[in-house]
Amino acid sequence: MEAEKMDPREQCPACGVRKKKRTDEERKALLKRLKLAEGQIRGIEHMVESDAWCPDILTQVSAVTSALNSFSRELLACHIRSCVAEDIRAGDPDAIESLVRTLQKLMK
Repeated sequence: MEAEKMDPREQCPACGVRKKKRTDEERKALLKRLKLAEGQIRGIEHMVESDAWCPDILTQVSAVTSALNSFSRELLACHIRSCVAEDIRAGDPDAIESLVRTLQKLMK
């Protein structure tokens, strides 16, 4: 079966399969957020190497945490709009419980 024709719920990592076909828009938005966090982490590395003041480093760590949280929210929204919605439309009785488990993992 071609990847483009696969049902999104068959492709979603949270639904048990290791691939998820994303739109170009989704991919760009997710990668933009990851690249932001990556740049901030490189900045923190430089700060540690140059013996920056601890509170300044901690401020940047907080910014990275926020960037990763934004990434998670974006990815979760994509997951709900595609995989979860498709599972519900297909009548999967475990769709909501699967989403609940995913949310519980995120909220640890």
